[in-house]
Amino acid sequence: MLLTLAHKSSNVLIITALLFIPLLGAAQKNTQNSPAISIKQEEKCPDWLDTNVKKLRSNDTINLCELKQDKVLLIVNTASACGFTPQFEDLEKLYQKYQEKGLEIIGFPSDSFWQEHDDAEKTAEICHINYGVTFTMLNSTDVRGNQANSVFTHLAKEKGAPKWNFYKYLVGRDGEVIDWYNSRTKPYDQKIIQAIEYALKTPTGSSRL
Repeated sequence: MLLTLAHKSSNVLIITALLFIPLLGAAQKNTQNSPAISIKQEEKCPDWLDTNVKKLRSNDTINLCELKQDKVLLIVNTASACGFTPQFEDLEKLYQKYQEKGLEIIGFPSDSFWQEHDDAEKTAEICHINYGVTFTMLNSTDVRGNQANSVFTHLAKEKGAPKWNFYKYLVGRDGEVIDWYNSRTKPYDQKIIQAIEYALKTPTGSSRL
């Protein structure tokens, strides 16, 4: 009798275990999937930044979405033979000050205003050697008109195309264009500093002042 009860109890335990295993697997699957969904949402990037570009004087290609990664962006159309070229120095200082807090600066060299060298090596020499630039600089490209690259095509729709070199466009963590600043607005202007600091402290999806 005791053996029979023991045998029945074993069967109950086995059946219970078999019923529990699928539930445990489903729970584990949900636990594994949740972080993935969260990460995917956090890494969401606007279509206008989902473009592959080449770095200045390099064969390396980067995707701007990978560069952004929930960061605040300051996008600048640069030129190495312009009266505003010395702004490279303050842009680098700005980068050094806020880089670890989540600011990324992207320089788009352009000859759209006829003040950029045809030789990429010369452009690189001026920004990297003369001004010590360490933020991301890309190959020369058009930033206005029908030939403008996809990034500046979008910026033009949002805030207007640059009318000269060293226009600065501030983009929030959510990929929205917050504001723009013309050539005469220096990188260390209080308006830019305040906007950057606000954007860096603001969660994704709410980057506007």
